Amino acid sequence: MRINGVYVSSRRFLLLFQKIIIFAAYCITTKIESVSIMAKIKTIGVLTSGGDAPGMNAAIRAVTRAAIYNGFKVKGIYRGYKGLVEDEIVEFKTQNVSNIIHHGGTILKTARCKEFKTVEGRQKAYDNIKKHGIDALVVIGGDGSLSGARQFASEFDFPIVGIPGTIDNDLSGTDHTIGYDTALNTIMWCVDRIRDTASSHERLFFIEVMGREAGFLALNGAIASGAEAALIPEIAPEVDQLKELVKSGFRKTKNSSIVLVAESPVTGGAMGLAERVRKEYPQYEVRVTILGHLQRGGSPTAQDRILASRMGAAAIDALMEGQRNIMIGDDDEKIIYVPFSKAIRKDKPIDRDLLELLNKLSL
Repeated sequence: MRINGVYVSSRRFLLLFQKIIIFAAYCITTKIESVSIMAKIKTIGVLTSGGDAPGMNAAIRAVTRAAIYNGFKVKGIYRGYKGLVEDEIVEFKTQNVSNIIHHGGTILKTARCKEFKTVEGRQKAYDNIKKHGIDALVVIGGDGSLSGARQFASEFDFPIVGIPGTIDNDLSGTDHTIGYDTALNTIMWCVDRIRDTASSHERLFFIEVMGREAGFLALNGAIASGAEAALIPEIAPEVDQLKELVKSGFRKTKNSSIVLVAESPVTGGAMGLAERVRKEYPQYEVRVTILGHLQRGGSPTAQDRILASRMGAAAIDALMEGQRNIMIGDDDEKIIYVPFSKAIRKDKPIDRDLLELLNKLSL
């Protein structure tokens, strides 16, 4: 048999024809499944929960516009899970998310909700979801928010996709979370200014940064700002970090020393460490600065805006593919799907090589 001038045996032609038929059937089946999923999901709800993080607005914008682009309706849910329980739900059009990409915080607001932690509260939330015709949810937040999403999805067999929005960068399965880069830059900006006064007065400064049980902000903030050390919860159970710091002669040839401290009770916090210095090492004059909510504010960096935009659009793609109970993750610049059970495990490791780097550069 001759095809386009090339002789092909009847057996080879039959195999080729079978492959074409199988591929066509796969394409048709995939298309049918996609259409079926879209038929089931007509309206998507979006909410932000937990601590606010720069870039959340960019994510809300991406979710809303990607959903509308693909033919879905969007409902914005104000004040997170509290809004679900108390029925603070409105329809979002593309104009609702105009000119918000550069703003910090979240236009949807966020709030704690004890009622959502109860069976009755979650039932109220589900009733309101059905009342507004919402067929799927996109939840933007940290580990507590995604834990709530996982429980709700399990109880009501409801499709939910999470987007990691937290400055702590402590969710497993993703290299970066929305807001982390901006918070890191804010820390660097603050430490640069504190160094000016620290150098003038030849003092030891403990600067407390956020992170709870994760030392990513403290460690990378210390490297970025040229600090002498970072005291982080991942290392605290292994060694008395303050004792090691003093033992290594942290003043060395410098006229000041800046140490970043993760706010975790495991480290003792900046205030606790300062008190220890006053009692155990009275020869050193110590000062404390707690950056607090400064780290949450400000216009998101380009990196956070891009990450949030990619993840927001990917959340809609995931729902169209029939995904549920997953978080959108970033793995070496590639978008991946991470099961909620993995994302909230709280076992994201610190890079020990960065600790060694900080030690080398603090000479």
